[in-house]
Amino acid sequence: MNKLIGSVIIFLLAVTATADPNLSRPPATFADYTVDASAGACTDFHAYACANWERAHPIPADRATFGTGSAVFDWNQAVLRDILESAAKGGAGRDAVDQKIGDAYASCLDEEAIEKRGLAALKPELDRIAAMQSKKELPALLAQLHRVTGNLTPASDSGFPTAVFGLGSSSDFANAETIVAAVDQGGLGLPDREYYFRTDDKSKQLRSGYLDVVEKTFRLAGESEAKAKADAKAVIGIETSLAKGSLEILTRRDPANLNHPMSLAELQKLTPGFDWTTYTTELAVPTPHHYLVFTPGFFRAFDATLAARPLSEWKAYLRWNLFNLSHQNLPRALRTANYDFFEKTLIGRKQQRPRWKTCADAADRDLGELVGQAYVARAFPPASKEKMLRLVKAIEQAFGEEVASLDWMSDATKAQARVKLTGILDKIGYPDKWRDYSSVNIERGDPLGNAYRASSFAVSHDLAKVGQPRDRTEFGMTPPTVNAYYSTADNTINFPAGILQPPFFDPNATDAENFGAAGAVIGHELTHGFDDQGRKFDANGNLRDWWTADDNSRFEQRAKCIVDEYSGFVAVDDVHLAGAQTLGENTADNGGLRIALRALHDVLRADGKEDEVVNGLTADQRFFLAFGHVWCGQQSPQFLRMMAQTNVHSPGRFRINGVVANMPEFRSAFGCKAGQAMVRDPACAVW
Repeated sequence: MNKLIGSVIIFLLAVTATADPNLSRPPATFADYTVDASAGACTDFHAYACANWERAHPIPADRATFGTGSAVFDWNQAVLRDILESAAKGGAGRDAVDQKIGDAYASCLDEEAIEKRGLAALKPELDRIAAMQSKKELPALLAQLHRVTGNLTPASDSGFPTAVFGLGSSSDFANAETIVAAVDQGGLGLPDREYYFRTDDKSKQLRSGYLDVVEKTFRLAGESEAKAKADAKAVIGIETSLAKGSLEILTRRDPANLNHPMSLAELQKLTPGFDWTTYTTELAVPTPHHYLVFTPGFFRAFDATLAARPLSEWKAYLRWNLFNLSHQNLPRALRTANYDFFEKTLIGRKQQRPRWKTCADAADRDLGELVGQAYVARAFPPASKEKMLRLVKAIEQAFGEEVASLDWMSDATKAQARVKLTGILDKIGYPDKWRDYSSVNIERGDPLGNAYRASSFAVSHDLAKVGQPRDRTEFGMTPPTVNAYYSTADNTINFPAGILQPPFFDPNATDAENFGAAGAVIGHELTHGFDDQGRKFDANGNLRDWWTADDNSRFEQRAKCIVDEYSGFVAVDDVHLAGAQTLGENTADNGGLRIALRALHDVLRADGKEDEVVNGLTADQRFFLAFGHVWCGQQSPQFLRMMAQTNVHSPGRFRINGVVANMPEFRSAFGCKAGQAMVRDPACAVW
């Protein structure tokens, strides 16, 4: 379910390698980077820290973005490939785990078999759609479609990409210990609702390209040209109607706008034309205390659209969703059509990814904690976990010191902040208890069936939480994932083993380097608990205002400074960053680095190493350079445009320059003077 979490990295690091990295060594370390002195640290720190690396690492043809974190992703994926290929070889020595992950991977790789099978694997689902005689049958059919495709594409920041809407488990806003069923907007093929309504030429071109890929997909599936045109037009028409009722990204940032508890009868009243009892029964949703309806306006729009559009158009819409969500395991012509729009046109990739990368990703998605066990054994020893935990504790202590020293926050609010900070649960590397996949049937030679059965398992696993005690120990990301997150409902910070590799985290690096890289990530996630969204939840994960009115006002004043700063950055062409949309991540970047530096100074002071110089660099200089290295990277113009319009994260160069320009410690470390670009006046600071 789309839960309110703050993540440190998305999209930017969701990339793959062009060549297999050497598995005998980890990804790049601090020593592998050089600075571009011609750029000037005080003029453009991103260029100073990253230009040499970026010149040596242009964006490869099979992706739209490439950054230093890609080295981590590349290495992780190569480790997974080695594990999966070994398991796929078969033999009498294979155990049940090797059978599942090996057969799933081998089946996905067998493109020849996929071509021969054509659309036969989709026939049962297509037959269900074709057999619909009335819109009254939609709830049962939609439940089946959500079951088999619900895990094939992750939820976006603004809702579900699944057909029409999504349903899943969620902590209740009023009582996080209560796990309820939540429903949210979805059903859009384009990245966000605004794509359907912008009137600039680029947006019109993208809508035209989207219409073309829907039409081409229908033709490749056997429809006549006339029918494919009509069906594609129907799909766009339904999606546009759903988009009109969808909540904007910025509005969704306020959790109060999503907090609508309802009984099943009240939910039914929102959509009289859709039988929720049938849908929830078919999907086997346990009876919740109540439903949490994130976007009531969307469901009213859905009901109106359901009534207005004929059954034939809804059938076309469902077929498109089936093709779109299943395309990775369909014949090449359909995969290529999907790639041509969603990857080439929309984000700027120049060629399709090698099949093995798609299949390694699919194994991680479908059998994540099975594959993850092997990954952890290979790449994340207990000693790394222990050292990472020490880093976390040092930064949490520094955060507490920061709260105590704030001159703009009252003692009453500080006391509540300390309670919340103390209550945070630290989750590092992998879960204490691995998920049991024994019920997932993986058959060699049936890639789409395997994906559907794994999705059904994931959906059932999620829905089984409804009505059960909250489990704060469960990870929301698989162990090889290059990302991290904070959960408002659970009040947890979560660091998968996949991101705890050099240059993010290096057990052999100096404290300055680890605090600048991994420490910035830790501080970022901690700060999410106190950003514009996270601060509205208490230590137990409940939506509750624990701030005084004056402190609220002072927070908003400081946040506005960050909004204004980032709104001034131009992502590409005439597209500016949306400062309000990215406020949470920018607040976490700024606060996280400030807290990490405070923690570093605490550690250096205790060890008597405050004046330590290594290779001519002070501890603060190495700290800031390590932070900069984390965000080195480039993005295609298409990707930058989409990111600025739809994403809550700022592109890497602004994550570097936007933060250091606010820090007096950076100015001191590199001798920056007033008036230079990396000296912002007035500087912005919340935490």
